Amino acid sequence: MTRQLAIATPTRTKEILQKYDFMFKKSLGQNFIVDTNVLLNIVDAAGIDENSNVMEVGPGIGALTEQLARHAHRVLAFEIDQRLLPILDDTLSAYDNVHIHHQDVLKADVSALIDEYLPAEGGVDVVANLPYYVTTPIILGLLKVPRIDSFTIMLQKEVADRISAKPGTKAYGSLSIAIQYYMTAEVALIVPKTVFMPQPNVESAVVHLRRHEQPVAQVDDEEFFFTVTRASFQQRRKTLWNNLTSSYPQLKEQKEAFEAELATYDIALIQRGETLSIQDFANLSNILKKYVQNPEN
Repeated sequence: MTRQLAIATPTRTKEILQKYDFMFKKSLGQNFIVDTNVLLNIVDAAGIDENSNVMEVGPGIGALTEQLARHAHRVLAFEIDQRLLPILDDTLSAYDNVHIHHQDVLKADVSALIDEYLPAEGGVDVVANLPYYVTTPIILGLLKVPRIDSFTIMLQKEVADRISAKPGTKAYGSLSIAIQYYMTAEVALIVPKTVFMPQPNVESAVVHLRRHEQPVAQVDDEEFFFTVTRASFQQRRKTLWNNLTSSYPQLKEQKEAFEAELATYDIALIQRGETLSIQDFANLSNILKKYVQNPEN
């Protein structure tokens, strides 16, 4: 495989953009990394080696894709911007282990495409510089893809902090729970604005997620569990009771019995959502479901 000068330098990136007269679209959240060392740190944080099958979202001009191709077995990348397809054909021409799929990942049958383009044996690692405007829907959607074992993803630092937050902290909320129910979560790298072209207005971080063998808590109804966690953080400064009765007003008529059951798990209605662990929320949702009608509403 012929090696070429790395894409992720300011000089080469500018040359590629000029060659194709490419203009950034703010609506697509396009910020390209122009520091090869940052990309190598991402690959390292993801634990990518010659046996790894990798999925990328938003390859841009191929800067991260190139490093993934050099280190991984195979790479499947989703690119929504048709203008980038001929650029990627050019910049990645030396790599025969990459497939670029032109589609919005949120509308794609990701499981089927993984099965089609990545070897059936083993899991898949998602490694990506995600477009910041759509980070959360992408992560939550991909969590449901069974072959995905891990995520190592660049995103807005504020979102990375929320994803990895622990109970009792300001950043902890329903997003923390939605992801940590399935995955371990840690911030792997803090990334300065200066490594991007154009520079974003926010701080960035790389978060590493790895799937638990089993969810960290036992819940009777996962959909209801996530609905309850969102309701519990609807207004962060309010107590559990105030937030829950806002979503489930019928609870007011059953407060005494409901409160007594929660007390057996050391949960009090005067607590705020950020003080509860994932297991606490599992116990809360399992109990609450018995007290409300039509929980799907």
